[in-house]
Amino acid sequence: MALINVKKKEVQIKIVYYGPGRGGKTTNLEYINETYQDRIKTQMVSLKTHDDRTLFFDFLPFDVGQIKGFDVTIQLYTVPGQVKYNATRKLVLRGVDGIVFVADVQKEQRKKNIESLNQLYENISTYNLDLFEMPLVMQYNKIDLKQANIPILSSQTLQKDLNSSLRAPAFEASALSGGNVILTLKKIISITLASIQDQLF
Repeated sequence: MALINVKKKEVQIKIVYYGPGRGGKTTNLEYINETYQDRIKTQMVSLKTHDDRTLFFDFLPFDVGQIKGFDVTIQLYTVPGQVKYNATRKLVLRGVDGIVFVADVQKEQRKKNIESLNQLYENISTYNLDLFEMPLVMQYNKIDLKQANIPILSSQTLQKDLNSSLRAPAFEASALSGGNVILTLKKIISITLASIQDQLF
């Protein structure tokens, strides 16, 4: 839930990048951090585990200005993708306002994508949240691997596996080169802001 400071007329929104390990969540945030350093309010913080990372930083959003007289700040987070860090993932999801699910388009990652999404359903239900009512964007990452002749899943397959019921906005992306990283970010900010407007006076 958005943190609202009525006295200071500020609202803070939390967006979490979620998905299987090594799927490109961290690469998304690193690209955003490098591209929009002038909009970043604080240093990017990286909490390293043995073989994975959790990143977060505050982010001044795109041309939002004020909503109903409130200044808006976005906090972007990633979660560790490895299965053994589920307790950390659950913790990072506390207070979430919007989610980007970063799926790995490699054919060999198909099962992990589905498992990660199923775990997301479970984890947010801990906070009495429903993924069907949550601002959500799907990102099908690493499409650049097609050029390297690495077998990848089609968008149709990914939609069927992950998004046939949710019907969330979806983008093919290459976080490494920045392809559709910003489009994904703008979309999740847009639908998250729309969803929290009723919480403002």
